[in-house]
Amino acid sequence: MNSDLTIGSSDNTSSPARCKPNRIRIFKLGPIHLVCIAPPRQGSGDLLRLPFSRISEMGAVESEATEVIGSFLSDTAVKVFIAGHRGLVGSAIHRKLLALGFTNLLLRTHSELDLTRQADVEAFFAAERPRYVIVAAAKVGGIHANSTYPADFISVNLQIQTNIIDAALRCAGGAVRKLLFLGSSCIYPKLAPQPIPESALLSGPLEPTNEWYAVAKISGIKMCQAYRIQHGLDAISAMPTNLYGPHDNFHPENSHVLPALIRRFHKAKISGAKEVVVWGTGSPLREFLHVDDLADAVVFLMDRYSGLEHVNVGSGKEVTIKGLAEMVKEVVGFEGDLVWDSTKPDGTPRKLMDSSKLAGMGWEAKIPLRQGLADTYKWYVDNVIDH
Repeated sequence: MNSDLTIGSSDNTSSPARCKPNRIRIFKLGPIHLVCIAPPRQGSGDLLRLPFSRISEMGAVESEATEVIGSFLSDTAVKVFIAGHRGLVGSAIHRKLLALGFTNLLLRTHSELDLTRQADVEAFFAAERPRYVIVAAAKVGGIHANSTYPADFISVNLQIQTNIIDAALRCAGGAVRKLLFLGSSCIYPKLAPQPIPESALLSGPLEPTNEWYAVAKISGIKMCQAYRIQHGLDAISAMPTNLYGPHDNFHPENSHVLPALIRRFHKAKISGAKEVVVWGTGSPLREFLHVDDLADAVVFLMDRYSGLEHVNVGSGKEVTIKGLAEMVKEVVGFEGDLVWDSTKPDGTPRKLMDSSKLAGMGWEAKIPLRQGLADTYKWYVDNVIDH
């Protein structure tokens, strides 16, 4: 059992995996075991769970890995579709790929391609035949938006990711070599252990305020896993921590804590206010990742990772809300007082992603928080109208 192995098979021979003969497909499910799918027989395929040492004895593992791992950066003229290229995450990925010399990026606005329309997405894939796909498109919003429009948050996100992942599989001739799906740390249970490991997924109830969005993102992870197992589609998932940077949302009613602080301190500076009042005691710990670091991690994973399990992406560094507010105050140049209203709630005491899996692959965040804040504040001043 070596030279006759294929890259994959499904239990239904009418829907075989798109693959070449004499190849091995490996899925890592843990630190010891991997899964290898054997060639299809009449009506079924063999699913073998073997230790890595046994699979290595079969041969071809090293040579096959080099064909899948390390191929993304080898051809900067290849077609890459960035779904959601105008958002916080998508725009950072766009900037990163341009900086790396990619010359054939496929970009579509919502008016040019409605990702919730299955027929339109399939037609786009059939016409453009992208080699790589990055799913950064999503309907996002704060607590108020999630509680007011729960149907939109679950249905729109399910439609977007389902249409893209399915079209990637159906693209003629197996044109799509790899797909990366981006989620959020909200996929984890409200009371997940800290730091939060990938294994915490589906281990407890979600945070009720954004469970609709979280359920959709969990479905995206599971869809990538299912399409990998059944069809051999190289679909991976990355789950970033709290993000910030250029193109963030600075809306006064539904922005997250960091852009909200930037906006409030800037407004106070411009108006000559004597103080800025912030809710809580400032004691909760939070982790932040500059969106340009996430873009770097996305490129790293597209080039280096091909596995079943999703991957956490974080900075690994914590800061108290008080420390964050003081840092923003200094970066903005507000000279008044920072006042804490301890009668208001603090929220979750700690939220930190366990990104040791990604660190073990050789990636780490590079942008210090203070530097990232200065970069974000400059973008806010230069680009946000209501200042």
